[in-house]
Amino acid sequence: MPSSLRLSLFTTSFHLPTSHAFSIWSRQLSISSACIYATSYPLDCLQILGKAEFLNPGGSVKDRVALRIVHEALASGQLSPGGLITEGTAGSTGVSLAVVAAAVGCHAFIAMPDDAAIEKAQLLQALGAEVVRLRPVSITHPDHPVNVARRKAAETPGAVFADQFENLANYRAHLDTGEEIWQQCCGRIHAFVSGAGTGGTIAGVSAALKQNDAGVKVVLADPQGSSLFNKVKRGVLYTWHEAEGKRLRNPFDTITEGVGLNRLTANFASGVVDDAVRVTDREAVEMAAYLLRNDGLFLGSSAAVNCAGAVKVARSLGPGHTVITVLCDGGARHLSKFHNPEYLKQYDLMPEATGSSLDFVHEG
Repeated sequence: MPSSLRLSLFTTSFHLPTSHAFSIWSRQLSISSACIYATSYPLDCLQILGKAEFLNPGGSVKDRVALRIVHEALASGQLSPGGLITEGTAGSTGVSLAVVAAAVGCHAFIAMPDDAAIEKAQLLQALGAEVVRLRPVSITHPDHPVNVARRKAAETPGAVFADQFENLANYRAHLDTGEEIWQQCCGRIHAFVSGAGTGGTIAGVSAALKQNDAGVKVVLADPQGSSLFNKVKRGVLYTWHEAEGKRLRNPFDTITEGVGLNRLTANFASGVVDDAVRVTDREAVEMAAYLLRNDGLFLGSSAAVNCAGAVKVARSLGPGHTVITVLCDGGARHLSKFHNPEYLKQYDLMPEATGSSLDFVHEG
């Protein structure tokens, strides 16, 4: 089977808000992104489409989540006008919350692990958010970023804890994403592939797509070190990295950020996931370099995981199928780690593939 993949912009239904539209963006709940069209495997009629969420105003798919959480909190009165929104996050959700908070006249407090790419913290500060960087600890520890953000909201009158992992506004936001995908693809969808950071994207999109066509196959793309692969495949949350003495400093034992989980969230549990594929750090790094080299797309680690997963699923389905994924983040927030040659050399992960071959993507 041919191993090349070529991407080009498919912009028929793309709308990027103008500066005027952006001023009312937070009230209209109107985010829409393009699909990117891939003529992969040119001998056969097989398509891989990527929804270009990195083109959202805040630079990632998390704009949808932040917008829905803040909108619902204001509508319910839980968040006071001019109040504080808090969250524990590795970066992208914090950026989106900071952007939305500024648009509605609120403030953002973001707690994040200190091993996340430093440019994420710098961007948050530039957007006016208060940022606290903390050493990586278990979710059960009181100083985990999520727990610090939760306490901050509880101690501040008129504040709200965004709670992206358990707040089902996340899932509800991606029901819209799934419906957009269905409409943009004119209902020609055979499989949807996505990683899970909170689980909101894959859960919401899967529910929307399956409501339109129960036969759409939903596949999790899971990075190494995450437990969700085994949860989907075997019903057990476990990865061999959990064994004593095996874990590295990163909580998911991967250089990717914002994707992978070692616990079951309310959002992930709300979805219908049919299968899972594992994506290694090597495959993610090579995929990011491939997309830049062949298509001029500079994407982040989560998007690279999704694309590698989409190629695996496309190969398994064969000719005549359309596979959808999400290009959830751009590469600019990953310059100090995922796109840093010196950092990659430490883990022997410098890209080695050349040309348009996808031989670096393996089965499973």
